[in-house]
Amino acid sequence: MSKIEKRGGLLGVEARAIDEKRTLVGYASVFNSPADIGGYWTEMIAPGAFASQLTADVRALVDHDSGRVIGRTKSGTLRLSEDAKGLRVEVDVPDTTNGNDLWVLVERGDISGMSFGFRVTKEAWDETVDPPTRTIQAVELTEVSAVAFPAYDDTTIGKRSLDEWRSANPQKPLAEETEDPAAAPVTRAALTKVRLKMSLDLKARSTR
Repeated sequence: MSKIEKRGGLLGVEARAIDEKRTLVGYASVFNSPADIGGYWTEMIAPGAFASQLTADVRALVDHDSGRVIGRTKSGTLRLSEDAKGLRVEVDVPDTTNGNDLWVLVERGDISGMSFGFRVTKEAWDETVDPPTRTIQAVELTEVSAVAFPAYDDTTIGKRSLDEWRSANPQKPLAEETEDPAAAPVTRAALTKVRLKMSLDLKARSTR
């Protein structure tokens, strides 16, 4: 089980040509941008989620196809950075069939999105809302891609992650929840009513 997920969106990718150097520039991910994942949950990428991966050995691909490599951080033809917006990607497009085809398709506007493949290494789930909210806090980045159909196309692994989260974080018992008035105001109010009723009953019995 690889646990590799793919995410993307209509984040835009543009072609920049300076002298004879051709570079594609765009964002593979935007921080704190809620996205609906097939109606199962809402997902956000937290700032800093890619911080540990900026110097990792990551490939740039076309449509997540490992046979269509167009750049690599190790060779310096792919550069990754985080800014206030998200994960910024720069790819020096090679003079190859895949590179030349991609360059033309981006210039024509036929390919206009970016995406990324990753494994989650740190996450948090909020199940006080419906659907639950998943915040991805850290990832192992496997690749970034220029894509024709950027989409949240893989829900199976995320659903499995939610099940694992629930197993590791069972719901607190009622007694523990009532210790925090902010966490369970309704429950505390209900207990107060019960105690008041018991007190009144005791007073009524003592006066008989």
